[in-house]
Amino acid sequence: MINDETLKEKYYKALLERNSNYDGIFFAGITTTGVFCHATCPARKPKYENCNFYKTAEEALLSGFRPCKRCHPMSYPKEISPLVHQMIHLVEENPEKRWKDSDFSDLGIHAATARRQFKKVYGMTFVQYARARRMGLALKSIRTGEKIINAQIDVGYDSSSGFRDAFSNIMGNAPINSQKVKILYASWIDTKLGPMVSIVDDESLYLLEFVDRRGLEREVERMRNKLNASIIPGKTKISEQIENELKHYFTNRLKKFETPIIFFGSDFQKSVWNELLKIEIGNTTSYKELATLLNNPRSVRAVGNANGANQLSIIVPCHRVIQSDGELGGYGGGLERKNWLLNHEKLYK
Repeated sequence: MINDETLKEKYYKALLERNSNYDGIFFAGITTTGVFCHATCPARKPKYENCNFYKTAEEALLSGFRPCKRCHPMSYPKEISPLVHQMIHLVEENPEKRWKDSDFSDLGIHAATARRQFKKVYGMTFVQYARARRMGLALKSIRTGEKIINAQIDVGYDSSSGFRDAFSNIMGNAPINSQKVKILYASWIDTKLGPMVSIVDDESLYLLEFVDRRGLEREVERMRNKLNASIIPGKTKISEQIENELKHYFTNRLKKFETPIIFFGSDFQKSVWNELLKIEIGNTTSYKELATLLNNPRSVRAVGNANGANQLSIIVPCHRVIQSDGELGGYGGGLERKNWLLNHEKLYK
């Protein structure tokens, strides 16, 4: 989400004027209707305070907004193939669906062709789009702080049941009166690098990730299945603590996180993550150096995999691990974020 007030005012002016020069430059999420639009949308204009602005459609989708039926923001540029039109329509018919290659075959569509055409237009694959739409449904209640059990949110369904299904497919079924089900709480955190989601209980932090991280959906599912947990929107003292610590981190007022955390992984993964916690802010290490510290110099690839499996972004600083030649290497949150974090932390030295 764009937070620069000057830029937001500029985009809002373009929205009011239906300035076609800004089509595709920004997407406006309208909080009162739950849709996102192009600058040239013919619908009645919202108030400034009811607008969120995004650089990409994916960001708007992950924030819980659906494409506007008046301006069709996913139809930019206008010259898109009937196949892409059909794919967008199919997602809106069933936004909680998980798409597989076999689904394309059933429709008489070649999966590779669909992926190629979709990415050419939108810069993301069809599966990314469908995932963003699905995750947006689940994350919307987290962002607004509403209880999923009582949610009656208009997300394009005739009833709230589809919305609850989309949420529970990712976050687990709504809790029943059972002592066997662990309840975890998910909350939305806006940061300079984009929104994050935290999952906590009353004592510890279980997950902290950017909402657009690839594989987030699977991470959440694995965690809740292992714990026999249901996840509902809400906050505890741990949610408040990590949100406050992140604010201080991004304003250069915090060097070390104190929020209690829980690790979920193999013994080897945990050993890697514990070593990551020892890397002081402003410093970096390499995958090879980490493997050596673990008395297993040949485990460089395994160290990299463990690094990528970290579910506690920023707190467990996997971004401080780079390649031996000085190149950044990989990062689940994206290399731009990794580069930003490393440059930000240099200010602490």
